[in-house]
Amino acid sequence: MAFTRATGKHRGSSRMARRSVGIAGAATLATTGVIGTLASPALAADTDDRSAEDTGLTQVITEDSLVDRINAQAAAQEQEAVEAIAKAKAEAEAKRKAEARAKEIRLERERAAREAERRRLASFQLPVAGSYVSTGYKAGGSLWSSGSHSGVDFHAAYGSRVVSVGSGTVVEAGWGGAYGNNIVIRMNDGTYTQYGHLASIGVYVGQTVEPGQQIGVSGSTGNSTGPHLHFEARTSPEYGSDINPVSYLRARGVAV
Repeated sequence: MAFTRATGKHRGSSRMARRSVGIAGAATLATTGVIGTLASPALAADTDDRSAEDTGLTQVITEDSLVDRINAQAAAQEQEAVEAIAKAKAEAEAKRKAEARAKEIRLERERAAREAERRRLASFQLPVAGSYVSTGYKAGGSLWSSGSHSGVDFHAAYGSRVVSVGSGTVVEAGWGGAYGNNIVIRMNDGTYTQYGHLASIGVYVGQTVEPGQQIGVSGSTGNSTGPHLHFEARTSPEYGSDINPVSYLRARGVAV
C-alpha cells in the first residue's frame, strides 16, 4: 500500500525553506530600512571599539593643539615685540628730553655767565680798595699850575695796589711831568681816567684792562708832597678836559 507524504499545516518547514525565508525577509527589511535602523547600535559600538588612531581623531586633535600653541606663541612674541618697541620709544623720548633739559640748563648757565661777565666788565670800582678822598676836586692852592685841583687825591700808602676803575684801553703809560709816572685809560664808555704820582707802572699803551686789574703801585713821583694817588676823570685824554671824579664814580655805582 502506498503512502502519501503528509502536507498538513502543522508540518514544520524544511531547513532550506527557512533559510530562503530568512534571506527574503532580510531583503525585505533591508528595503524598508529596518536593518539600517537596527544595525546602528551595533555599528556605533563597533566604531567605539575602534581606536582613535584608526579614526584619525588623535591626529586631528594633535594638529589643532599644535596650531593653537604656535598661534599663542606667535601672539606672545608679537606682544613682546610691541612692548619692546614701546619701551625703546619711551627710553628714546626720555633720553631726548634729558638731553634737551641738559642743553637748556647748559645754555642758561652760559647765558648767566655771559651776563655776569658783561656786568662785571661794565662795572666800576675805586682805584685803591678801601681808600677815601684826601683832597677834593677843584681845591685851590699854589700846588697846582691851574690854581685848582683838576682831580682828587685818594689816600694810599707807598706801594699800594692801584687798579683800573673800569674796562678800557691804555692810551698813555709813562712819565707825565707834574703827574710823575702816570697812566691814562680810555674807558669803554668813551670817557678817560688818569692815575698819577705812581711809584711804578705795570701796563703798556694799547693794552686792554678790566675793572679791578692792577695797573701799578702808588708812590710820590712828580709834583707831590707825599705818597697818594692822583685820580682824574676826563672827556678826552688831554689835560683840561677834567670832570668831577667823585660824581663820575658815583654815577657808575661806586660808593665814594
